[in-house]
Amino acid sequence: MALIGGKSGALALPLTVVGLIGSLLPVGYLHVVSVGKLSPVRHTVSDYIFVDGGSVPLGAAALSLSAASVGLLVVLVRSGLPRHGAASWLMGLWAAGLAVAAVFPTDPTGAPTSFSGAVHRYAGAVMFAALPLAGWLVSRTFTANTAVRRFSVAAGITSVAFMLSHVALVRPDGGAVLLGLFERVLFVLLYGLLFALAAVAVRRGVSS
Repeated sequence: MALIGGKSGALALPLTVVGLIGSLLPVGYLHVVSVGKLSPVRHTVSDYIFVDGGSVPLGAAALSLSAASVGLLVVLVRSGLPRHGAASWLMGLWAAGLAVAAVFPTDPTGAPTSFSGAVHRYAGAVMFAALPLAGWLVSRTFTANTAVRRFSVAAGITSVAFMLSHVALVRPDGGAVLLGLFERVLFVLLYGLLFALAAVAVRRGVSS
């Protein structure tokens, strides 16, 4: 089976990689301009929306990552991943969760939850659960790739830690808020997983 068909299909994987890398640039910029304003340990990436001018680069990063993930899904399906299989649906949920989270901004850390903040939070929960599980299913049913499996397991464990770290926000004594730290580690692992999946698509294309 060919990896992709036609001239438009031939661009899918390169554009996916460009989208993945491009989504990192706005976030890197926001980390630099927010020094002294937001803590990478306490505050999540979504909190960069409260930095002056932060909404545009943050939204661009989320939508770029979402589009790149859809492109990666298309490439994987064309290389043999079942279109209607659980892994494909979960990758779709990851991409959709990113888009929804971009449209509905979060609330400031510790503030009462608004409708937008609640939608953002649940979209985040869906996407952070969906991609590690999708990667694990891909490694079990589509390719015996060690990197995909390891990134999936590590991301799944870190995702649970990130969810549990929200408990600190509702403790009477405030607790040690480590949301930002866990989320950044999680994103590193998720990016590693996405690039590992892209590498799988390349190898399957070469061998087909």
